[in-house]
Amino acid sequence: PLAVVPVAWAVLAPTLAARRSRRALEAAVADQLPDVVDLLALTTSAGLPTAAALCVIGRRPGGPLGAALDRAAAHIERGGTVANALALVVDSAGALTLAAHDRYGTPLAPALERVAIESRLHRRRQAEEAARRLPVMLLFPLVLTTLPAFALLTVVPLLAGSFGSLSP
Repeated sequence: PLAVVPVAWAVLAPTLAARRSRRALEAAVADQLPDVVDLLALTTSAGLPTAAALCVIGRRPGGPLGAALDRAAAHIERGGTVANALALVVDSAGALTLAAHDRYGTPLAPALERVAIESRLHRRRQAEEAARRLPVMLLFPLVLTTLPAFALLTVVPLLAGSFGSLSP
């Protein structure tokens, strides 16, 4: 009967690891997105076209979003279109905004401001959710360490003194 546990772990471990890495990647992208959108809004409001702005910011942010922007910048530098380069960037509202600006000429600044506000709110919600999960995650170590220490320091001496007074 105990052989089921290692077999189940061998089957479930790769799936759980893939899910954990996907969540970490999504969290890193969500954390970086407001900063990248601000950089993009700054460079485009300074007068750079979208293609040049992507090339300028491409190597700056680092992380998963920075790597995607770096691939997009390399694609543009090799003569590719901005729309094809944006397909290399992670699917996000910022990439859709840039694609609409490139294809249809929609105003970029208001759309980037909206994307920045939404991505900051999303980042704030994630931080609040992590803060709400913290007490639940700390409950197990608290019960595992503090409760036995409390019992050893208060209840055991009390019981030892009580048993000592019972003997004649």
